[in-house]
Amino acid sequence: MLLWMGVFPSTLVGCRRRRSLPSVVFDASSQISQALAAALPSCVVRPEQIEGPYFIDERLNRADIRVDPADNSLRPGVPLRLQFSVSRIAAGVCQPLTGAIVDVWHCDASGVYSDVRDPRFDTRGKKFLRGYQLTDAKGMVHFNTIYPGWYEGRAVHIHFKIRAGSASFHGREFTSQLYFDETLTDQVHQQSPYNRRERRTTFNDGDFIYRSGGRQLTPILSKDSQGYTAVFDIGLKLD
Repeated sequence: MLLWMGVFPSTLVGCRRRRSLPSVVFDASSQISQALAAALPSCVVRPEQIEGPYFIDERLNRADIRVDPADNSLRPGVPLRLQFSVSRIAAGVCQPLTGAIVDVWHCDASGVYSDVRDPRFDTRGKKFLRGYQLTDAKGMVHFNTIYPGWYEGRAVHIHFKIRAGSASFHGREFTSQLYFDETLTDQVHQQSPYNRRERRTTFNDGDFIYRSGGRQLTPILSKDSQGYTAVFDIGLKLD
């Protein structure tokens, strides 16, 4: 289990690493002390969240997770380029964490996960929208995927897991979820193939998992001619 910093158990600390992004302020409800804020001026707390029932350790080392290796089909949806910037908190600063395993998995535009049996579907043998990458010398990984769909009882989300790959931190991992702005999700879900379904019924504030820190797990998104790019910075307190 990863060590944590702050007043909540099982947390990560995310780092901004001197980038020109909108500033982040500490939520008063988080009870983060002024001393901690002073010690880590560029970092914010990220909460751990549940893994959920659909994680399969497929060991698919790949950046483009849209493709199903079972038949080379491409999962349809609005393109989403997902970038993680992973750091280690050491001596009060954020340093790139190299060689960490970052797993990503999520449902397709119809709310379906691959390689699982569910009351709604049976996709065993399929492996779409799953994969992992190793962080590079800058602590970064990139995934080419699609904007997620929705299913009953959950807000729109993407699961991720970070496993520290070095021998020094063997066996330590952190699991959480990413969320999206409701207005943007409405815009995306008006497009095909998302609009083949009825309008979603669960929103961020109505999702009990999102309410446990989801605001801190919402990446910055930018639009381009192909789709969207999501940037998420996160730091691990490993000592």
